[in-house]
Amino acid sequence: MNILLTGGAGFIGRWVAKQLLEDGHKLWIIDDLSNGREANVEEFRQHPQLQSFVKGSILDEALLTQLFDEHQFDICYHLGASINVQDSIDDPRTTFNNDTIGTFYVLEQARKHHVKVVFMSTCMVYDRCTEETGITEQHPIKPASPYAGAKIAAENMVLSYYYAYGLPTVVIRPFNTYGPFQKTGGEGGVVAIFLKNKLAGKELNIYGEGTQTRDLLYVADCARFVVQAGYSSKVDGEIVNAGLGRDISVNELAKLVLDGDESRIRHVEHIHPQSEIQKLLCNSEKAYQLLGWKPEVSLEEGIRRTGEWIESTDLI
Repeated sequence: MNILLTGGAGFIGRWVAKQLLEDGHKLWIIDDLSNGREANVEEFRQHPQLQSFVKGSILDEALLTQLFDEHQFDICYHLGASINVQDSIDDPRTTFNNDTIGTFYVLEQARKHHVKVVFMSTCMVYDRCTEETGITEQHPIKPASPYAGAKIAAENMVLSYYYAYGLPTVVIRPFNTYGPFQKTGGEGGVVAIFLKNKLAGKELNIYGEGTQTRDLLYVADCARFVVQAGYSSKVDGEIVNAGLGRDISVNELAKLVLDGDESRIRHVEHIHPQSEIQKLLCNSEKAYQLLGWKPEVSLEEGIRRTGEWIESTDLI
């Protein structure tokens, strides 16, 4: 197939690109490099199926029009977005423009050319988990940050195009994804940050009490889920979760990374406690029922692989 991938130079985007190229599709990538890095796609530069890497924004309607007019895309995997919660609190306009308006521009092109859209949303749209069976797609949502609010708005637009125009679209909500090629600084990559600091002999800083839990999904499993959502018509018009199905507190995660050495753990003041979700635990039953997808990499194995990757780079 001919496939457009927005945000393909990002952390998850890089793994999705790898999977799509391995599956034999012709691939076009667009990324404005605000979050992504060209180095992430460097290894694919000579791949015969990579048609083009375009440095550009999904807010550039003329560029999107040109891409969709010139190439008969079968699927658009739409991963391009502002993803930082704190940035969205400090500057909600940029996040809204990129995540909501940018998605609208993508949808308009997809509608014109009848291209399936796989929209990458986030587990951050959910309210805290209250059931030990985990968060299903029917779980209450709570836009606790402008990032979550912008994603919910975009989700609604994506699904409206399915109902109003019969456009094949799917909203996917992966839980906290980690692994090789994730940035080891800033916000969001708690596993990568912890591993980098461990390897550098530094302390591990935990925001708040550290009792908040996360369901951590290894990136290769996440990419497999993203790609399969594009291949199957069974998920058209649906919202679908993906996660490990196991949550771990940030305190326990730090201990796991440090092999039990609690002397290097330090608690610091939370930068955005109002947008913290206290418990995140995914129920991926729907992904299994519709796509046959389930995670294959355990948390311990994923941490080992990620640590090896960080050690093999110059990130320490």
